[in-house]
Amino acid sequence: MSVFGPVLERARAAKRVVFVTGAGISQESGIPTFRGEDGLWRNHDAMKLATIGAFEENPGLVWEWYADRRKNILSALPNPGHAAVAELERHVSVSVLTQNVDGLHQRAGSSEVLELHGSIIRTRCTSCDFAQEIPSGLPGSPPLCGCGSMLRPDVVWFGEELPQEVWSEAMSIASGCDFMVVAGTSLEVSPANMLPLQAKRNGATLVEINPDPTPMSSEMDLAVREKCSACLPELVSAFESRN
Repeated sequence: MSVFGPVLERARAAKRVVFVTGAGISQESGIPTFRGEDGLWRNHDAMKLATIGAFEENPGLVWEWYADRRKNILSALPNPGHAAVAELERHVSVSVLTQNVDGLHQRAGSSEVLELHGSIIRTRCTSCDFAQEIPSGLPGSPPLCGCGSMLRPDVVWFGEELPQEVWSEAMSIASGCDFMVVAGTSLEVSPANMLPLQAKRNGATLVEINPDPTPMSSEMDLAVREKCSACLPELVSAFESRN
């Protein structure tokens, strides 16, 4: 019996599905989370590695730490959870709002992905609007932009706000869905944790997939205590059966 049984009919009737994804889905590809038992912040001080102040004080250290993370991310592969999200596009309109910076949804084949917290495989200028994917062979210390300022990882650091255009688009997408799957996120990071509430206000069915309860579990129509890679393929099967 499908783990989605209680909301299966609503899933099959859905016309626009939105996924809100977090570090848990990428952890299943071997990428460490930030807050879990083996999370990155248990061994590293976020204030020394993930703030604009840290970068200004010690840009080499921050750049090297992100370069190490980037190596790990680029060697990782999308897992069955990522693949299922991409496969679902064959049956229904799908958008992905991800807190992850690893690009695994795109590599799995998802075509509509909004990166709320940026991308670790891009760099941008600290002064001007220049941004690009990080080419192989980029120096081991922060390179300079053509304008003369340092380049930094194109991610949202602690103390920084999400780009307004990204957040506005995310809220619009959440408002327009009728079925939302919140997968692999603790829903502890603001403002991303507002997206399920926005969807619920507009009548969407909410499904949470996470081995552990979250602060918003009580708001969900269904909470599935499994890993994303184990149960998301079942959701694809549910949509296949309606065609």
